[in-house]
Amino acid sequence: MRAEGGFPLDRPVLGLESSCDETAAAVLAPDGRILAEGVLSQEREHAAFGGVVPEIAARAHLAALPGLAERVLARAGLGFGDLGAVAATSGPGLIGGLIVGACFGKGVAIARGLPFVAVNHLEAHALTARLPGLLPEGAPAFPYLLLLVSGGHCQCVAVEGLGRYRRLGSTLDDAVGEAFDKAAKLMGLPWPGGPHLERLAAGGDARAVPLPRPLLGRPGCDFSFSGLKTAVARAVAQGAAHPDVAASFQAAVAAVLADRARNALLMLPEASAVVVAGGVAANQAVRAALAGVAGMAGVPMLAPPLRYCTDNAAMVAWAGIERLHAGLSDPLDHNPRPRWPLAELAGV
Repeated sequence: MRAEGGFPLDRPVLGLESSCDETAAAVLAPDGRILAEGVLSQEREHAAFGGVVPEIAARAHLAALPGLAERVLARAGLGFGDLGAVAATSGPGLIGGLIVGACFGKGVAIARGLPFVAVNHLEAHALTARLPGLLPEGAPAFPYLLLLVSGGHCQCVAVEGLGRYRRLGSTLDDAVGEAFDKAAKLMGLPWPGGPHLERLAAGGDARAVPLPRPLLGRPGCDFSFSGLKTAVARAVAQGAAHPDVAASFQAAVAAVLADRARNALLMLPEASAVVVAGGVAANQAVRAALAGVAGMAGVPMLAPPLRYCTDNAAMVAWAGIERLHAGLSDPLDHNPRPRWPLAELAGV
């Protein structure tokens, strides 16, 4: 739905995130200032299963979200009646959690007569770097290159404007965060594996274990990580020291991501910046490799603070604000979508 000239947004926006295993709420001022936020992790509930169990995740969101939203509003000194709009993640993600968050958001919107924005989770990550005051370098101008790297997504995207995204490359098999988790599991590390593997790698030799760098040096910016995972399994079975395996794996991933980002910049020479988002953006080796590529291209590498790399509601509220200022909102019969490609979003 479009409102000519944009919505008259002069009150705070509530953002809700429940697409996977973090329940989150945030309240942002109309100019994007974060007034209050909260994130509840479900790591304890899923750890015994070695991954996210969708039914458990949905039940946890249902139990936690209403109270969390109330507490976040209270910390901002606000109530539901002070809101100007509601934004909730409505895809892609686990459908049970998406339904919980979207229905709660719609309920608040109906009760208070507010605009509702069904936020695409990938767009929220894509726009995080534009959150006012979040980055010392300032918000990147369109267009910029987005490297979206998480447990469920691995894409190079040309961000050409709000709702205007052109995928330059994506993974042919595993997402990079999934590869981190699988490699960590092979070494007996707890789930989620990425942070544990990074800590283990700090004590290892990245040159000790020869591992492949899939698609390195090839044209384009697609990714592949399944062969790298198989090589890690072989190294572990042959008795290689786990810190060395972890360090070698991390170095291989960083090299591949840097190579793909370099090719993506050739496909988007007008890019103002390289923006990295998603859980794997918290990895320091990955950040350093991408910073090197961006520096060679003469553009900044922008990465959100660590707490905004993983799923959060501030990015959801901000995506809602950007859409509302552009005059875009969604009907209350909008259905959450477990799959929702960026290319299917309405743009301006």
